[in-house]
Amino acid sequence: MTRPSYWPEATDYLSRRDTVMADLIRRYPETLERRGDSFQTLARAIVGQQISIIAADSVWERLEQVAGEVTPDSLMVLPPDQLQSAGLSRSKVNYLRNIAKVYLERAITDEYWQNQPFEQTRKELLAIKGIGPWTVEMFAIFHLHEPDIFSPADIGVQKAIARLYFEGEPVGKTELEAFSHRWCPYRTVALWYLWRHLDPVPVIY
Repeated sequence: MTRPSYWPEATDYLSRRDTVMADLIRRYPETLERRGDSFQTLARAIVGQQISIIAADSVWERLEQVAGEVTPDSLMVLPPDQLQSAGLSRSKVNYLRNIAKVYLERAITDEYWQNQPFEQTRKELLAIKGIGPWTVEMFAIFHLHEPDIFSPADIGVQKAIARLYFEGEPVGKTELEAFSHRWCPYRTVALWYLWRHLDPVPVIY
């Protein structure tokens, strides 16, 4: 696993501009890390849609028991009902197989995504059924290590910002997007610390 090269500069920048963020950075010494496999990052993001980190890790462990190593080949070879036995919904199984099919048909490698502009990557990923803006954001954060990604639709982000900055009052997505500009150009780093504040272990997709 590798951490983003910009992390030390980003944490220093955020600490000097936001006292709440400075406290989180002091409290949590870990950093965002990349697993190294673009397909597994996308697959883990699909598994993690709308469930807790702990629940997602549990489903992923069962998926590995069923499929062995989670690869495009293994997901296409196994019948859908066997994949569902890992705790996946039918729709998530379909989404995973959609991604696997694209990877196999186009012989996609990690370098493919890393060697093109992010906006092109966003466009191509959103064209795959089952991948929406949130999944693209997770991919940009955890695999591409884009430094300035924000995810206003993420429930954890909404909860953390409300708790830390608005005395628990809910904040709308438009307001969250505007609020996040205080962390530019390192919103990815701020996002990671917001998640870390909520979860018992660091998030890794």
